[in-house]
Amino acid sequence: MNDTKKVGRPKKFDKEQALDAAIKVFWSKGYNGASMKDLTTGMGINGPSLYATFGDKHALYLQAIEAYANGEACAPLDAFENEPDIHLAVSAFLEASISYATNHESGIKGCFVGSCVATSAGEVDGVQPLLHEAITSTDARLTARFEAEKAQGNLPQDFPSAERARLMFDLRQGYVLRARAGINPEAMRIELRTRSNMVLMHNSKQ
Repeated sequence: MNDTKKVGRPKKFDKEQALDAAIKVFWSKGYNGASMKDLTTGMGINGPSLYATFGDKHALYLQAIEAYANGEACAPLDAFENEPDIHLAVSAFLEASISYATNHESGIKGCFVGSCVATSAGEVDGVQPLLHEAITSTDARLTARFEAEKAQGNLPQDFPSAERARLMFDLRQGYVLRARAGINPEAMRIELRTRSNMVLMHNSKQ
């Protein structure tokens, strides 16, 4: 008679939740500073389960970057795309950028991509292409919204969509840096309207 009891089988876990936990560990400690013990403790799993599901620390880090870029990092973009009025949409993007950088549920300030991933690009294999993709895909989504507004007649036909998309991304990263420095979010919001207007300013050459 076979013994059907399963002894010592690792407890099942949610892969997405484990990745989210790994992001927070890397974000807080950096790639080099995050030990395997830090990761297994933060993720609530044991070493064999981590290796079996994600591979080694390097493979886990790359998966964490991809998960973040396709999830949490999209919050300001979602705010921008879901607001029908383009003027309010730009303000919503900047407001969401400030809120996310200063009031994340983990208590960590800034942005995983700007605070951790960017510093490891060029040092950790495979990170730079992911960082490049995160930036260019964000630029593309912002540009697409501006182009749609031009097609609907809500923005001038000579509005520089790609240029303003890059400006919005750069403003967002500025807020990330200020958040990491501990600058009060209300101080960041003082010039939010001015910066929104700057993004949509029309410099006609006619």
